[in-house]
Amino acid sequence: MDSLSRMAGVDRDVEVQALPGDDESDGLGWRTRVSLHVADDGTVGPYASRSHRVIPVESLPLATAGVNGAAPFGQRFPGVEGIDLVAPADGHVRMLLIDGKPQRRDTITERVRDREFRLEAGGFWQVHRRAAETLYDAVQSSIDEALFDPRAANLDLYGGVGLLAAAVGDRFGDTVRITSVESDEVATEFAGDNLAEWVGAASLTARVDRYLQQLAREASPAERRRLQGATVVLDPPRAGAKKVVVDALAALHLAQVVYVACDPVALARDVALFAERGYELRSVRSFDLFPHTHHVESVAVLVPAAS
Repeated sequence: MDSLSRMAGVDRDVEVQALPGDDESDGLGWRTRVSLHVADDGTVGPYASRSHRVIPVESLPLATAGVNGAAPFGQRFPGVEGIDLVAPADGHVRMLLIDGKPQRRDTITERVRDREFRLEAGGFWQVHRRAAETLYDAVQSSIDEALFDPRAANLDLYGGVGLLAAAVGDRFGDTVRITSVESDEVATEFAGDNLAEWVGAASLTARVDRYLQQLAREASPAERRRLQGATVVLDPPRAGAKKVVVDALAALHLAQVVYVACDPVALARDVALFAERGYELRSVRSFDLFPHTHHVESVAVLVPAAS
């Protein structure tokens, strides 16, 4: 990974792993979510490359068969700004019209292994049909059991509807203590439902940077002790965690950080920030969750550097 070497001074030969079935399908038919645009005359389609010109198409090669079957090819939607197509686990594709009017909340269910996750139809979920399962498994296998304390104040940051917090709970048991922090109020509400079976789980609506700053100011001595030695899973947006969040996490004296990244450059920058604060990169794995694009998803593990 060139960005790790260039920005963090870490030389690692990281193989980007294809997801099951993508090699056989030549990287086609994987998108369960597609956003289409609508021109002023109602024409529906994607934007032409490097423009805002809507082009009509007859197929969406990267999308699943279900999405292609539901796509309104050749139809016109005057007065609509965009159309989202969502294919959840039940196979019933939802077509969401974006027209600036209040929308009724439609709840869908996704499945990962034997677990179900409820979320809003227009809410965030991984777009590749196997991505959620891949990241769920990768986070589970990345956590060092010898460093994990189920009684510590473990954190799931940028937690969405609780996918990765559930991965931790499924590996370490229903009494594990973990708090999922997410800025989207609706997603947090669903996370509370999705994590309800874990007696030690909680979901909070907050910006991650502000939540960590509040912890630094207001945590009791007992809570600070539970934060020391905790495991943190974070899955920030494409821009990464950045300095404020890395500073706050490093100050907690964590046992390990499992960092899910969708931008190798942002990951490399944050790995360098962690290194300056006494953490070292133990491992990194990369996955091609977006075939035929330049995007790569990575799961990295950082631990306190050996003294």
